[in-house]
This record gives sequence, C-alpha cells and structure tokens, in this order.
Amino acid sequence: MSRARDFDTKNYLKERGARIDRVLERYLAESPQAGGTIHKAMHYGLFSGGKRLRPILMLAAAEVFGAEAKTVLPFAAAMEMIHTYSIIHDDLPALDDDDVRRGQPTAHKVYGEGIALLAGDALLTEAFHVMWTSGSRACSIAD
Repeated sequence: MSRARDFDTKNYLKERGARIDRVLERYLAESPQAGGTIHKAMHYGLFSGGKRLRPILMLAAAEVFGAEAKTVLPFAAAMEMIHTYSIIHDDLPALDDDDVRRGQPTAHKVYGEGIALLAGDALLTEAFHVMWTSGSRACSIAD
C-alpha cells in the first residue's frame, strides 16, 4: 500500500512523455517528407503541446504485463501520430473549423488547408509504416 502512495505520477508522466517525444523526433527525422513543408507541418502538429497520455498509457500497460518498452514504443509513437492526424483533420474548415488548439494557431492556419490535410495524411501513413517496420527498428530507435 505504501508503494502506491510513494508513486510520483507527475514525474512518471514527465519522463514517459519525454521518451515518447524523443522517439517521435527520431521517427519524424526518418520520414520521407523530412525537410519539406509537409514535414514541418507534421512536426508542428505533433509537437504543439500534447500531454502524450495515450502512448504513456500504452507504456504503462506494457510495464504491468512485463513487456519491454523498446517493443512497445513504436506502437505508442504510432498511436500519437494517429491521434495528431485526427486532430489536424478535425480542425480543418470543412470539419470543426478551429483556429486555435492548445493556445496555438491550428496547422491549417499556419500552413494552409492543403498542407495541413497532407500533413495529417502523412502522419497516418507514417504511423502504419512505423508499426509495419517495428520489428526491425524497435531496438535501434527505442533508446
């Protein structure tokens, strides 16, 4: 019982969130769009202030069941890419038409509707690529 009281939730979320961010940065750097405008919009969407709760919960579940984080991290990163894709698309004028998300201009306000749409699509495609190649990449990118 005392173990549960000693658990530092704030630090746990901060550490796991930082690890997810590092993995996302690495995967994004390897993306075929790297360096271009679509890549910049992908990065903008992924790193505009999310809490990373979904991938952190995936890592926590892995810990509970004894799975190694390096085998789960690609899927956690992919989940965050899919979540970001859905947010970018949801903010578009054809859907919710939001101008601000997390206190910052939405991707379509910064990059235009076309680029935002393509950035969301690229994140979704990249998520599937990350999951598909997870067996060969897990060890090299997870640290």
